[in-house]
Amino acid sequence: MNRESDPSQGASPSRKKRDPIASFFHVHLVSDSTGETLNAMLKATASQFAAAKPLEHIYALIRSRVQMERTLAEIEASPGLVLYTVINPELRRLLEIRCSELQTPAISVLDPLRNAFTDYLGLQQSLKTGAQYQLDDDYFKRIAALDYTLSHDDGQMTWDLESADVVLVGVSRTSKTPTCMYLANRGVKAANVPLVPTSPPPDILFSLRNPLIVGLVASPERLAQIRKSRLGGLNVDGQVEEYSDIDLIREEVLRARRLYARNKWPVIDVTRRSVEETAAAILTKLSSRKNQ
Repeated sequence: MNRESDPSQGASPSRKKRDPIASFFHVHLVSDSTGETLNAMLKATASQFAAAKPLEHIYALIRSRVQMERTLAEIEASPGLVLYTVINPELRRLLEIRCSELQTPAISVLDPLRNAFTDYLGLQQSLKTGAQYQLDDDYFKRIAALDYTLSHDDGQMTWDLESADVVLVGVSRTSKTPTCMYLANRGVKAANVPLVPTSPPPDILFSLRNPLIVGLVASPERLAQIRKSRLGGLNVDGQVEEYSDIDLIREEVLRARRLYARNKWPVIDVTRRSVEETAAAILTKLSSRKNQ
């Protein structure tokens, strides 16, 4: 077999183009903290390469030489991309040198951002491991927000809505609860109030001053599809058919839009949005409101 046709020869694995039909590749995520940052960055990047799926190897809380040596042994056994967030200079150098010897790409994903901060602010990095996960005010703020959101889900405790940061309003299946939970994980106290065809919204909703009230809508066709899927296996005296009837849903959505317009509440159409995208739009509105 000549050199060009033998995949074991020629360019190193790190520099040679991968077979375009290959479906899987190894990615090693090495972190001295929880690894959540690496996981999020991998998902964001890998989503742009639909033809290839990463096989994730996660090594969290790597803070000793023994742990790093074990990690490197696994990287050698399954070569692939290495993404890392490691503060300790000795462990970083150990990882970088060994990956270089293995001809395996090793990327410190936060270095460009940290270096830009250093240049712009004129300050040195603290080199503190897991600094974003300390039990500080922000941590307890997130815990308090999660507790608040759980107790104010689906129209509960409406008498306490004034203390919310955000109140989401919408008909059934407009992702109110998962969006609230996502916001709570960002430290935002989020409540939600469902719009029910058989009863009016609570009066307190129209006298709130502190919270940002956001109306959520979706296309009737999409709502009908979700509702049928949700309750497809049930048969409760015709209630399922009424719940997913497209004409009735159109009326629900129209009433909701009129309610939002009358009260001048901002509206977000969640038809083609993920929960993360909806939450991002809400966070943008919150930021703009605070800046004003």
